[in-house]
Amino acid sequence: MGNAKIHRIAPLDTPTDLASNAIKDVSGALNVLLTDVFTLYMKTKNFHWHMSGPHFRDYHLLLDEQSAQIFAMTDPMAERVRKIGGMTLHSIGEISRMQRIKDNDAAYVTPLDMLAELREDNKQLAAAMRETHSLCDEHNDVATASLLEVWIDETERRTWFLFETGRMEGSEAR
Repeated sequence: MGNAKIHRIAPLDTPTDLASNAIKDVSGALNVLLTDVFTLYMKTKNFHWHMSGPHFRDYHLLLDEQSAQIFAMTDPMAERVRKIGGMTLHSIGEISRMQRIKDNDAAYVTPLDMLAELREDNKQLAAAMRETHSLCDEHNDVATASLLEVWIDETERRTWFLFETGRMEGSEAR
């Protein structure tokens, strides 16, 4: 082939003092969380785009703020997987195969149902983050655990806001 250069594939193993089982366990858990974060981001944007009704402006802005906060988790989460030597997501197909938060493709969802569904999804995400935090504790991965603590707090705040916003006058949120 003359002047053609041969490119060798370099291993993507990032040096770390974490044990190989820790890398596998934590990377796997973070990748599943990442699929749920991408799914929740898309669902929040979907509801943001399709919001209607007398509280349109308030709900529309709330969901825009929340979707930005959710999306802000994606890069640090994926980069944490790489920092510890793991491989992260490659495609939308991979996300769809691993996601635990369910999509909502309905043509119309009432504003209160949107808020309630997102509230439950955020609660589910917080619970999954806590499980991953416990896994990090088992493997002494304090850096990942520290990131998760901030994300859990942000997720609980979103849950709280969705709960309070979704309350109907004189009744409890659904």
